[in-house]
Amino acid sequence: MNFGKIITAMVTPFDTNGDIDFAATGELIEHLIANGTDGLVVAGTTGESPTLSAAEKLALFKFTAEQVNGRIPVIAGTGSNDTRSSIALTVQAEQTGVDAIMLVTPYYNKPSQEGMFQHFKAIAEATHLPIMLYNIPGRSAVNMTPETIIRLSAVDNIVSVKEASGNLDAASSIIENTPDDFTLYSGDDGLTLPLMAIGADGIVSVASHIIGDEMQAMIADFVSGNTTEAGARHRRLLPVMNGLFAAPNPVPVKTALQLLGIQTGTVRLPMIPLNEEETATLRELLETAQIKVSV
Repeated sequence: MNFGKIITAMVTPFDTNGDIDFAATGELIEHLIANGTDGLVVAGTTGESPTLSAAEKLALFKFTAEQVNGRIPVIAGTGSNDTRSSIALTVQAEQTGVDAIMLVTPYYNKPSQEGMFQHFKAIAEATHLPIMLYNIPGRSAVNMTPETIIRLSAVDNIVSVKEASGNLDAASSIIENTPDDFTLYSGDDGLTLPLMAIGADGIVSVASHIIGDEMQAMIADFVSGNTTEAGARHRRLLPVMNGLFAAPNPVPVKTALQLLGIQTGTVRLPMIPLNEEETATLRELLETAQIKVSV
C-alpha cells in the first residue's frame, strides 16, 4: 500500500461535553486533505487513544473512512498492550472501511523482543489489512529492536513501521535489511528530512496539521534533488515542529488549530490545556513563522 509522504496523526476533536465532535472531525479531515496530508492515522497517540473507548474508536474509524471516501488511506490505531484486545479491535476495525492498521509497541508490561514478535504476528494473522508497526520507546517504555522489526517484515501483511526511537542507526539497519516494498516513516517531525536522507519514505506527522503544505514542499525539494533548499526549509520549519511539542502532545497542536480558527475542542484528562503564558508563546511562534493566526 502506498501511504504517501505525509501521514497526519490526526487529533480527535471533542465538543464542550468532552464527547467526540463528529462535525468538527469532518471539517478537520477536509482541512488536512486540502493542506498536504496524504494519509490519516486515526486514534493514535495524537488522537488521545488512551482516553478513547473501543466503541468510540470504532465510531471514529467508520466516520473517517466514510468522510474520506477513498481519497487517501485511513490507518486505524488498534494496538494496545493486550494482544487479545488488539486482535478483537482490529477484527472489528476491518468492518468500518479503514485501509490499514497501526499497532503500537505494547506499553507498561514491558515484553521481551520475542514477546513483541509473537504479539504483532498474532494480530497480523487475524486480519487481511496491511499493518504499520509503531515503535515509540519514549511512551511505551520498550524499544523494538531493528532485528525484531526485520523479522516482522517477513510477515506478509506487515508492510511498514513508524520509527519514533530517534535512532538513525536503527532506522538505517531496518531500511537496509527489509524488503524493498517495506516502508519506514519517521515518527518525529524534526527528523523527517534526516531520515529521508538515509532512505525513509516519509513522516507520520503532528506538525502537518499546521504546516502540511510547507512540509510537502520540503519533501518535494529533497526528492527532486534540490537538497540545499530542502535543508533551508527544514531549518525554517523546525521551530514550529519543536514548538508543537513544548507541552505533552496533542495539547499544543490542538491549541494551534484553535488559533488558526479550526475547532477541535480541548483535551481529555489527564491531559490539560495550555495556560495563558504557554498559549501566548505558541501564538508568537506561529506569527514569527508567518502562519496566519485568526483567533
